[in-house]
Amino acid sequence: MATKTPSPKAEQPTASKTTMHRRFTGVVVSAHKTPKTVVVRIDRTEVHPKYGKRYIVSTKFMAHDEAMTANEGDTVTIEETRPLSARKRFRVVSTPKA
Repeated sequence: MATKTPSPKAEQPTASKTTMHRRFTGVVVSAHKTPKTVVVRIDRTEVHPKYGKRYIVSTKFMAHDEAMTANEGDTVTIEETRPLSARKRFRVVSTPKA
């Protein structure tokens, strides 16, 4: 009987799919009022197109905090991920060391 040899495609390692996700650093403004969720405020500076004055624009994102380590006032880094709920599209990547 002849034995089957594996096809060359089966031996080749599959290339891992790497995608770049948006990352932001911001301050936690609300922590764990809902389970494993924090609200992170991201501040950015913009310049008025006509007058040239700089001003701060804030955006709030809900982020998933699996370990529940972030507290209000902490500076955290969040990363974009698949939709986790109706409003959660980010997860907490790093929190400050205690």
